[in-house]
Amino acid sequence: MLRKRIIPCLDVKNGKVVKGVNFLDLKDMGSPPLLAEEYSNQGADEITFLDIAASLEYRQTTLDLVSETAERVFVPLTVGGGIRSADDMRDALNAGADKVSVNSAAIGDPSIISESAERFGRQCVVVAIDAKKTGRGWEVFSHGGTRPTGLDAVEWAKRAEDLGAGEILLTSVDADGVKEGYDIPLNSAVADEVNIPVIASGGCGKKEDFYEVFSQTGVTAALAASIFHYRQFTVREIREYLKDMGVPVR
Repeated sequence: MLRKRIIPCLDVKNGKVVKGVNFLDLKDMGSPPLLAEEYSNQGADEITFLDIAASLEYRQTTLDLVSETAERVFVPLTVGGGIRSADDMRDALNAGADKVSVNSAAIGDPSIISESAERFGRQCVVVAIDAKKTGRGWEVFSHGGTRPTGLDAVEWAKRAEDLGAGEILLTSVDADGVKEGYDIPLNSAVADEVNIPVIASGGCGKKEDFYEVFSQTGVTAALAASIFHYRQFTVREIREYLKDMGVPVR
């Protein structure tokens, strides 16, 4: 059985880590490099750095901040936000990223996924999906969860895999920052339909939420922000709890 990964997330805006609810009402949480270093030292399996304003502001990820963050961590670093082409992905990898997340641009031009996978290997390509519940399914939203696309989240995940994505970073916009647990039906629906790793994101508020998403869905990793930023638990404490619950962790 694949060991489950615990991934702290740094949502970055104007050079600071921020956290909000449903992608709104953002609060300053601190320095990306310093928080990344802290979580790395606590035993995080990976760190995710998302420049959440880059797509809305039509600019590339702040690469100097990525480089500074990469220098302070000794675990894989995934970088996303404002990635509009395979060349942008190359720049992020050169700045120190191990993997690169693409979201809005891939919706507009899915060939970015296949080109990037061909150039850098699919293990470097993470397709981020921001989904909201709509009727019987979930609709994909772009540009920081602000624009409906008409795409079904499960079908888009399957297509992204076919195009060469190595992982899916699946965020429930409805659950984001609410701290009432991951969206189990959404994560189950996507993880059951793809053969690549799915990272659950959005809604973690207590340690039991990690156990619930790992025990009730096929996701291989869980991403969280608030629970770590507000010092409710350290990564190490979550890891020990999951071990005690019989969940295989790294």
